[in-house]
Amino acid sequence: MIDTATNKVVATVAVGTQPFGLAITPDGKHAYVANFNSFTVSVIDTPSNTVVATIPVGPCPAGVAVNPDGKHAYVATECSDNDNVSVIDTASNTVGTTVTVGIHPRGVAVTPDGKHAYVANFLSANVSVIATATNTVVATVLVGGNPTGVGIVPPPVGVPFLAFNAKLEIDLDRKPNKDRFELESHFTLSSTAPGIHPVVEPVTLQIGTFSITIPPGSFKKHEGEDEDEHEGGSFIFRGVIDGVKLEALIKRTGTLRYAFDAEAKGADLTGTTNPVPVTLTIGADTGTTSVTADIDH
Repeated sequence: MIDTATNKVVATVAVGTQPFGLAITPDGKHAYVANFNSFTVSVIDTPSNTVVATIPVGPCPAGVAVNPDGKHAYVATECSDNDNVSVIDTASNTVGTTVTVGIHPRGVAVTPDGKHAYVANFLSANVSVIATATNTVVATVLVGGNPTGVGIVPPPVGVPFLAFNAKLEIDLDRKPNKDRFELESHFTLSSTAPGIHPVVEPVTLQIGTFSITIPPGSFKKHEGEDEDEHEGGSFIFRGVIDGVKLEALIKRTGTLRYAFDAEAKGADLTGTTNPVPVTLTIGADTGTTSVTADIDH
């Protein structure tokens, strides 16, 4: 592991034989390493830099990519007649299914919306497109000879809020994943920004070292309000995401003005100190502010 602040190696982790591809989960808590000659994938817990799981996959695993929701890792295995992509369930760290692609798949990349995985097939001179919802190949794209790597152009940067302010309380527990927070915030959209549609858009909240994404379809229109008016009224989410119990409310307070409140239990805010950066992203709209939080240790 390299500390990017100093550009020095601060830790080494023993994995399988000939580690080849590597991918980090969106929350930064785990690294998936394809061990080419061991036919395995090592799962590294990044806070402790220790291997917490070793997953058998097909021969010669090469490229690895993790879905943006962090729930699945896609591993290309390229040796012999095993021209597959192993799909790992990251909750159980087991291979849930395999997808047959072209000859000698190597590079893998997942689209930002998580709906498709693109796989470069070295000896087929093509790229297989996997629909992640069904784990089936839905297209094969001819390219030049010996394709190896794949990259996805990121979506445009979100349109910034015109204004964003927040009040934050944090309760840090001595045990991991037991932290709590309460957030009260208000934001104003720019007149040129796209409107927010919480029912059909993902909502991502980052508080200090903690980040959580509420998937599209999770927010519900407040009972009794017109569900066709996506930009009006209030929207509520109550549920558990990755072990974090979360309640969130988005409420329109005026023209282009909204309130966003959230309360969480079971979060991991380790290392969070004042001033605390808070970032809220709803669809294509986003805002960041710095908060002096009331932190209880």
